[in-house]
Amino acid sequence: MFLPCFIYFVLFKYLPMFGIVISFKNYNLYKGIWESSWVGLKYYRMFFENPDFFKLLRNTILLGFYKLLFGFPAPLILALLLNELKNQVFKRFVQTVSYLPHFISNVVVASMVVMFLSPSTGTINHIIEWFGFEPINFMVKPGLFRSIYVVSEIWQHIGWETIIYLAALTAIDPMLYEAAEIDGASRWKKLVHVTLPGIAPAIVILLILNVGKVLEIGFEKVFLLYNPATYETADIISTYVYRVGLMEGNFSYASAIDLFTGVVSLIFILTTNYISRKVSETSLW
Repeated sequence: MFLPCFIYFVLFKYLPMFGIVISFKNYNLYKGIWESSWVGLKYYRMFFENPDFFKLLRNTILLGFYKLLFGFPAPLILALLLNELKNQVFKRFVQTVSYLPHFISNVVVASMVVMFLSPSTGTINHIIEWFGFEPINFMVKPGLFRSIYVVSEIWQHIGWETIIYLAALTAIDPMLYEAAEIDGASRWKKLVHVTLPGIAPAIVILLILNVGKVLEIGFEKVFLLYNPATYETADIISTYVYRVGLMEGNFSYASAIDLFTGVVSLIFILTTNYISRKVSETSLW
């Protein structure tokens, strides 16, 4: 059962790591990796000296931070609310409805967002007009892009990520709740003193993994939602790599930027893991 997963990671995760060597070469598609000339850190310096470097880094970090700040606790809160439901039929209905968006492709989700926020036919603007206000063209306002992206991410993935917390909740010994009830604990106190400590290891591990993904913002949805009018806040490292590195055929430049992103993400996850191990004695290793 483990073998297919192992083969997948070897073929699509570990073997492609060899390709980072082209970030130190002036890679030519026709010459191949070995025949291309070495240029050292040329493309790294090119990226760091790029006038848009700090803007790209700022946009990527802020988008990832807002997704972490609002998106990380959302499935935890939903799982805690579902855990309190006594009506099993309604509970399963809510779970199913919240899971379904995860299986919708990013292309469809982005199209739905554009339709809902359309200034002429969008449902949101119809509601705004119903209250007597002028319609808003949400998709061309740089200040609204991050909010639109984060909300769409939460809606799409909140149900799926809730599964992990619900699984952790089932591992809590029911006798702990009975003991707390005998001691006169209210539902709130049982939540604070029994439920949350019981799933704390799962929360910490997921937090560490999510911190490591701060710079790894999904390319597809950002690419589908942004436009030149929102580049100021929407243009992130991955879209810049696609537009400048891949569209223009500069594979070495694109690889250098991706390797930089991977190194920073590794530093984030190692730092968070170290702090977690020192503070809560819970970590990935």
